[in-house]
Amino acid sequence: MADPSRKISEGIEIDRDTAESEGVPEELDAGVVGPYRFPDPARRRIAGWIYLAVGAALTALAVRSPGFWVMVVLLAVMAVWHMASSWRYGIEQEEALERAAAAVPFAVGHASAAVTFRGVRSRPLWHVVAYSADEPPSRRALVQFDAVTGDQLGEAFVEDVPA
Repeated sequence: MADPSRKISEGIEIDRDTAESEGVPEELDAGVVGPYRFPDPARRRIAGWIYLAVGAALTALAVRSPGFWVMVVLLAVMAVWHMASSWRYGIEQEEALERAAAAVPFAVGHASAAVTFRGVRSRPLWHVVAYSADEPPSRRALVQFDAVTGDQLGEAFVEDVPA
């Protein structure tokens, strides 16, 4: 019988010995449980600096070949966008979950946070889905937060869970 902790996806099971011998990455191991950290959008600055460096290096070649100017300009534009969209989280996912629990009119059981991005500068938003603590949950809510300022965006959308 296959080890259920090595279940890759529904219907596919790999026993532990085979998974280890074939080098199946740990992030595909369904048995590994732990907190997932959403990467900070501020990491985009790294790409911005790389684009600037490559663009600067190509500038020397662009002096001799005018076709390189197109690439230099494109790299510069991409660098500016990456720098402009490298927001730092003002609130992390745990705080978004706590704020969502305080914003809904019921005791929260299960909740999940997801980050999305809005606008040309890709401003991060937290979307939190929270379910009531009763079993099975009778209510659910969607609460949105600006991930930079921590402000709640509008009222929480609350509805009954259909039976």
